[in-house]
Amino acid sequence: MEAGGMSVAKGLLKAEMAKRRLTYESLAGLMWDHGIEENERNLRNKVSRGSFSAAWFFSVMMMMEVKSLDLSHSYTSVSNS
Repeated sequence: MEAGGMSVAKGLLKAEMAKRRLTYESLAGLMWDHGIEENERNLRNKVSRGSFSAAWFFSVMMMMEVKSLDLSHSYTSVSNS
């Protein structure tokens, strides 16, 4: 993902976590429940650096049971980068 897109992906991930009141620790637990071995520290680092693939991003969104994403505000932040 390009830098602007990664920034949007990080923001969306953090926003969806906040909506669900998920901490990095609880998200790591959810991932373990789905067979993905991530610990809190590695997860926090991965998200803060933006070092994740689109496939990983969508897998996490599905684990959090995200049904839709509003990208209307995100496009503005990418186009202004």
